[in-house]
Amino acid sequence: MAGTEKQRSTIRIYLDILLATEDEGNAKPTRILQRANLPHDRMMKHVSELQKRGLLDEVNNGESRYYTITDKGKTFVRELQRAEAFLSAFGVAL
Repeated sequence: MAGTEKQRSTIRIYLDILLATEDEGNAKPTRILQRANLPHDRMMKHVSELQKRGLLDEVNNGESRYYTITDKGKTFVRELQRAEAFLSAFGVAL
């Protein structure tokens, strides 16, 4: 059916942000916005939650701010990818 788009789950958004950060190494907020396809306010809300959970770190270097994925975040990504593969075998998406 045309015009019916499935909304991403919060977990999927977390995974998109973490993957963008992991791929970039030191990801600036603009890069995360682009890669995760989110407006700034929503991205910051999710980034803040990921920081609280110890999955992302914020680094301020002079006037530059960027985010890095933590070891815990990398483990979270790998486990989510395993879960996603398992679910897709049964026709279920995250």
